Amino acid sequence: MATHVLAFAETRSGDVRKVAYEAVTAARALADAAGGEVHAVVAGAPGIAGKADALGRAGADVVITLEHPALADYNPEALASFIAGRVKTGGYRAVTFVASAQGKDLAPRVAAKLGVPLASDLTSVTLSGDTVVGTHPVNTGKVIATVTLSATPAVVSIRPGAVTAADNPRQARIEPGALVGDPSASRVKVTQTVAGNTAKLDLGDAPIIVSGGRGLRAAENFKLVEDLAAAFGNAAVGATRAVTDDGWRPHSDQIGQTGRQVSPNLYVAVGISGAIQHLAGMRTSKTIVAINKDKEAPIFKVADYGIVGDVLEIVPALTAAVKAAKSAH
Repeated sequence: MATHVLAFAETRSGDVRKVAYEAVTAARALADAAGGEVHAVVAGAPGIAGKADALGRAGADVVITLEHPALADYNPEALASFIAGRVKTGGYRAVTFVASAQGKDLAPRVAAKLGVPLASDLTSVTLSGDTVVGTHPVNTGKVIATVTLSATPAVVSIRPGAVTAADNPRQARIEPGALVGDPSASRVKVTQTVAGNTAKLDLGDAPIIVSGGRGLRAAENFKLVEDLAAAFGNAAVGATRAVTDDGWRPHSDQIGQTGRQVSPNLYVAVGISGAIQHLAGMRTSKTIVAINKDKEAPIFKVADYGIVGDVLEIVPALTAAVKAAKSAH
């Protein structure tokens, strides 16, 4: 039985993303249980190999580097062909992705090339005997399903933030990879990447998310959410679908079944009632704090801590408390 695990380390604009370390951490747990190694694939423009050591610190025993000008942007055909070929020749027990925009596109391509099932958007993954076992929220997060994959390799994608990236330092062996064909000739090409507000932290990378809903009453009151996120310093701002539909926030900030699915360490829900659609996108957060004037709001059923009161009064006080706590350290 194969014991090694392959992890796809996602990059963006020449840097290794936070979710790459989550993929390696998930792979490390599977490889340790199987008694094997973690091999991480990192791809990008020439120079990306300089980021390989960081993946070793996260637990990769081998880092396979793919460098080519045509890999400066996401190249699904070239990456899928290489990863599938590597898995076939390397005899891996599992392949881990993160269910980011890239991962949701690439993982099915790899699984199809290998002719094996894909378990996507898992919130945990373990090895039980010879079987890979994962958990996946279904029915808008009201039920947690257990998924088992006995096929080899098991191809899985992990929900961003569901696995906490951990330091597990190793002296990684760097191995240049040989691409299949010319990636410049791929039929699918990324011709342009339109970046959003690059000054703000991406929802998928943020350890803390402060999210607002209609309970804020007006678009101008969303500044209270932004101020609280700024006070934490390492927080992103999210919103409900109702808020984005009303134009208070861009749709890229939407969290929920039809928006982003997130699992930060801390999720602060400000003026959010807790509709099923929204809960589906955030109920796997490690700690949930809810602030709402309605003590019967559904959000309190999933919250670890609840504050009943007017958000326009409570949020400024909470922001001041966070600032005071940080200045004291």
